[in-house]
Amino acid sequence: MTDWIDLTLTLNDKTPIYAEEDYSDPPFAAMPWSSVADMRFEVWQLALGTQTGTHIDAPAHFVEGGATIETLMPAEMIGRYRRVDARSLEEDDLQVDWNTETHLLLDARRPHLAKPHVLHRLIEQSPKVCILAGELRIADDDPLWFHINLTRTGRFLAEDLRVDHIDTIPDSGEAITMPLHLTGLSGSPARVLLRP
Repeated sequence: MTDWIDLTLTLNDKTPIYAEEDYSDPPFAAMPWSSVADMRFEVWQLALGTQTGTHIDAPAHFVEGGATIETLMPAEMIGRYRRVDARSLEEDDLQVDWNTETHLLLDARRPHLAKPHVLHRLIEQSPKVCILAGELRIADDDPLWFHINLTRTGRFLAEDLRVDHIDTIPDSGEAITMPLHLTGLSGSPARVLLRP
């Protein structure tokens, strides 16, 4: 049996945190809370944002009143993926025939410039969960164009993946995108795994 490919970033104080000029996500921190010596068990206190490290954005992350993370059902977290190379988003005639896939894996590890109308057509036809491998470049001035348009259609986005250890991603296979079981929030750190 083929091993699972783990795309999940390690969470620690070196995990990159999203920041721009006037904004930064909460930093990650792990602090000892109790020890075996003192209490006979060890517990740590965690502080982090809902979009820390590898995470899943719910529609509520960009759409006011949008669906929150607990509305992603277990049957939608585990299933099959279809890989679409970002290079194909430069072509007006992109056609993807979806079968039983539950995940779109958008392979944006190479610098291709996606056409917004082609990407929008793909989004509208894709399954409920999109896994973004790499940084998607779009021919639009809004750096959040993809995120906003994806979540407006009720899709969930798994992103900030560790892909530096993968030479090739198979065109299809099994996928797990498993957030924490949180309620009422715009996203969650997640474990993301693929298997050809």
